[in-house]
Amino acid sequence: MNKITSSIAICLLSVALISSCKQDRKLPFYGERHAEVKKDAAGVDKIDTVYQTIPAWSFLNQDSTLITNTATNGKVYVADFFFTSCTTICPTMHRNLMTVYNEFKANPDVMFLSHTIDFKYDKPSVLKKYAQKLGVDGPKWQFVYGSKDSVYTLAEKSYLVAVGEDSTAKDGYIHQGYLVLIDKDKRIRGAYDGTKQDQVEQLKKDIPLLLAEYKK
Repeated sequence: MNKITSSIAICLLSVALISSCKQDRKLPFYGERHAEVKKDAAGVDKIDTVYQTIPAWSFLNQDSTLITNTATNGKVYVADFFFTSCTTICPTMHRNLMTVYNEFKANPDVMFLSHTIDFKYDKPSVLKKYAQKLGVDGPKWQFVYGSKDSVYTLAEKSYLVAVGEDSTAKDGYIHQGYLVLIDKDKRIRGAYDGTKQDQVEQLKKDIPLLLAEYKK
């Protein structure tokens, strides 16, 4: 878990440094990467960098409907990990994320995906009440429930966010409050502390930058 925390901290520092550059900057890529040799249109070998992507998943959403990773096809989206009974960072995190949601609510190329880490209590009906309390309705922001193994593995291996059960923690779980920005090719392009207003504001600025990459 410390390794994951350090990795995210380094990435956030990089984002902060890059943010001071001109506005036509390109967002960085997070996670593992490797080189692959591919042939271009002329049949010449070319070395391409292949970046880590979010793998296939399948979860129940707040409407008790099974949705898969195809729900994010063609979308830039913001993902996070939370639980409805959280009394520490989650209320601040989602209050801040609501401001991002409201800003991009009308943009069909942007969506939001919140994974509960409370596999014992946060069934779809509970997520539905939570979404309604936030004032969220419709498919723009999906709240999803899955097994412990599937959600925790996805969080730590794919989104690089530390989560876990902890009997010594106030609410029984621990997790990082990162809002993770994913591009249309399912690659990680940003990580922002959802409890910090300045980082949430940076997320709002970075979403249009990421969308602009697909208009070139």
